[in-house]
Amino acid sequence: MDYRYLGRSGLKVSALALGTFTFGGRGPFGMLADQQVPEARSLVDLAIEHGVNFIDTANMYSLGLSEEILGEVIEGRREDLVISSKARMPVGPGPNDGGTGRLHLLRECERSLKRLRTDRIDVYHLHEWDGSTPVEETVEAMDTLVRHGKVRYWGFSNFCGWQAMKLIQAAEKLGTIRPVTQQIHYTLEARDAEYELMPLSVDQGIGVTVWSPLAAGLLTGKHRRDRDPAPGSRQANGWTEPPIRDRERLWRIVDVLVEVAEGRGVPVPQVALAWLLGRPAVASLIVGARTPEQLRETLPAVGLALTAEERDRLDEVSRPPLIYPHWHQNQFAKPTFGEADWALHRGQPETSWG
Repeated sequence: MDYRYLGRSGLKVSALALGTFTFGGRGPFGMLADQQVPEARSLVDLAIEHGVNFIDTANMYSLGLSEEILGEVIEGRREDLVISSKARMPVGPGPNDGGTGRLHLLRECERSLKRLRTDRIDVYHLHEWDGSTPVEETVEAMDTLVRHGKVRYWGFSNFCGWQAMKLIQAAEKLGTIRPVTQQIHYTLEARDAEYELMPLSVDQGIGVTVWSPLAAGLLTGKHRRDRDPAPGSRQANGWTEPPIRDRERLWRIVDVLVEVAEGRGVPVPQVALAWLLGRPAVASLIVGARTPEQLRETLPAVGLALTAEERDRLDEVSRPPLIYPHWHQNQFAKPTFGEADWALHRGQPETSWG
């Protein structure tokens, strides 16, 4: 296993993290799986055996049941693990049952600690932007949790670039503890994060963790033009995330993934994950599994080094077009680019806007 610093922090996390989105199966999460303690334990055991030290959950996954199951499964071995959770999404009908206000964040952290059977959360995320709560209140609430020892590090998830910078600047202005990570959706199929979020991460030292790095299974090779959706998949059960705006482009990406995987003699998911692990600022990819066999298929991705030619082929079929102002900067500002700019522009053709 490869261990990477989470942003500019001193925390090292495994390059692959175990996601617990499938633990519990309560409510709409039943479309994914219905993993209770025995199934969850087998996945956690397997992940730990392969060197995974990073496990991700959230207060709203199966309405808290995911955290409860994880808490039971890790009891007795908590000290060796880095546990990540999140709060912000509505978890009840009350007016303060969601958002990033002080009351909600402090209360939800306490509830998560009880469900997880632990005295602290190692990485605590704002699960989504809240434009109605002053960012100063939010960063002070996260600072309180860290200074009281209930949280070690904090970050954000699913923010726009300007929202993330507003949060970071508020923390710096107030002299509070700064966020060190963001959790985002980023795949070969969905490279939107390269417009703002990846350059921001490089510039600000924000470590990236990636949720659904295989696009909810669409980049595993099991979904193809003639198997869309694949029988038994979450999509076949009605799951609609992430949105795919260009289906033909998806299949072109899958075609190249399959060709590269067959050429290397490895499962398709490993190629998709290896590509992500080579991107700037990426610290960890959060992988889930319905079965131990699926997890065994993805864990070796850490040791797969793609060649420059293989990366070029994958980049060519998936590269996002340069939207404004990026196409203009590509033409006129390139001589002054810093490393953050290259997180988007490296490999872009000179006339990609034409």
